[in-house]
Amino acid sequence: MTDTPRFTLENLLPAGHRATSLAEDVRNGLTGMPKTLPPKWFYDERGSKLFDRITRLPEYYLTRAERQILRARAPEIAALTGARVLVELGSGSSRKTRMLVDALSGVATAGPAGPQLGPAMDVALGLPRALGKGRKRKKPPAEEPPDPEPDAVTVTGTMTAEPPGDPGAATGAAPGGAAPAGTLELYAPIDVSESALQEAGDALCRDYPELRVHATVADFDTGLVLPDLPGPRLIAFLGSTLGNFDPARRAAFYAELRGLLRPEDALLLGVDLVKDPATMRRAYNDEQGVTPEFNKNVLRVLNRELGADFDLNDFDHRAVWNEEEERMEMRLWSRFSQTVRIPALGMTVDFGRGEETRTEISTKFRRAGLTEELLAAGLAVDHWWTDPQDRFALLLVTAPGSATDSADS
Repeated sequence: MTDTPRFTLENLLPAGHRATSLAEDVRNGLTGMPKTLPPKWFYDERGSKLFDRITRLPEYYLTRAERQILRARAPEIAALTGARVLVELGSGSSRKTRMLVDALSGVATAGPAGPQLGPAMDVALGLPRALGKGRKRKKPPAEEPPDPEPDAVTVTGTMTAEPPGDPGAATGAAPGGAAPAGTLELYAPIDVSESALQEAGDALCRDYPELRVHATVADFDTGLVLPDLPGPRLIAFLGSTLGNFDPARRAAFYAELRGLLRPEDALLLGVDLVKDPATMRRAYNDEQGVTPEFNKNVLRVLNRELGADFDLNDFDHRAVWNEEEERMEMRLWSRFSQTVRIPALGMTVDFGRGEETRTEISTKFRRAGLTEELLAAGLAVDHWWTDPQDRFALLLVTAPGSATDSADS
């Protein structure tokens, strides 16, 4: 565990977890029909940098649309939840999360001074109490590049799906007298990459001198873990990562989450919506060719980690809209019949000409269907916000009886 007065990093993965998990995924995926490889193996250092480039491409609307909603709604989310702890699942670089950190710590609405950290949180973390009288930003984070899309305009309150008369929609005040912004004491990112957590945690501690960061290295495939810390907790699951799960995996995720949520907690869920298929296809088939590089990076990982002899030039990138399942699928298409050796697993894999290996699914959602999925797991959609073009949605989800319940859905 990395342990400093304001930053702890705990690794919950057993020794050898990465190697064991990779071997199991490859053996199961490449012997199945159809062949598959989980998308988490895109993300070595090179893959993470490629994906960061993808999020800045003009065709890839998802990140910009989600950021628009966060920019417009973060103060309202802070007021509705009054969260003392912000947990982020699959946090990565934590870049988008800064809008939530600002709003929850009072930076966005009340200037640089925020609340003092509570002693209960210090005791829970086993850390010395911080000195100082308020939360101040050391320096603002780097500005995001401008949105190249002509329709990416500043979002206003008119985009929300709130009904007329909702007091929270007009003022940002929490219905029922919930705690105002300026409540945040701890940011708790969870990710499978220890290096990403270390880098993001160091940056946040540098830029927010009074914020505590408690990072956890964990793998969702082995079970969901939430820090057992004083609440309310806001659990952020952004970037439409939920769309990478098939229906059975989503149901299992909801059930796990429902069992871990307390009445005062809330889930902030980011999802991509069903829209014109041509728009979605372009998002996964960029003109600069970054997405094909990203897709093929999984083969680089297998070559490096398992001694496989994939020739990346022998596979082509495919991005297909599966209308029946309402999801985009990334696939690797074998250009001819070939056999690939994977020495570390003692196996060979035959690929037929034109055979496809699915490397990612990205489900696109409809409001009614997703609301029903969550309700079946005992979770309620309290708020549903979209960007002006209805491309992407942020949901505030609670267990029945949560303090943030409202009647706007």
